[in-house]
Amino acid sequence: MPGEVLLRPVSEGDLPIFFEQQSDADANYMAAFTAKDPADRTAFMAHWARNLADETTTNRAILFDGEVAGSVSCYEERAGEPEVTYWLGKPYWGKGIATAALRALLLLVTARPMYARAAKDNLASLRILEKCGFTIVGQGKGFANARGKEIEEYLLRLG
Repeated sequence: MPGEVLLRPVSEGDLPIFFEQQSDADANYMAAFTAKDPADRTAFMAHWARNLADETTTNRAILFDGEVAGSVSCYEERAGEPEVTYWLGKPYWGKGIATAALRALLLLVTARPMYARAAKDNLASLRILEKCGFTIVGQGKGFANARGKEIEEYLLRLG
């Protein structure tokens, strides 16, 4: 992979870039479990304000060759069960950037077990998680805002 992938704490200046990246229709469809209205900037900013204020959440901007390529985070949906999530801008897909960023986050956040979720048909995300050592440990269904219907998802675990 040509180029360097680095993580740094998210700054408020990153948020407009994240908003643009997360407004992409193809990306929303693939991710499936997204905001109800990806075009709602106010809701997006409120979501990130809560994330950045939460001291139990680790939020990092993904830099590729110095440019903000996306974000990667670890949060606890349920106490003692850390979960990872990531989003990469469409121009950065297919370059190994998400895998490198997730590996870097897993060095930073060492709590195990670690969990992740992905739509069953999001093969790219499932491959990233598997490359980083996650294995499928369960499945379920959830309402996918981006698709307007309930879909199947996998639960994955590391460690």
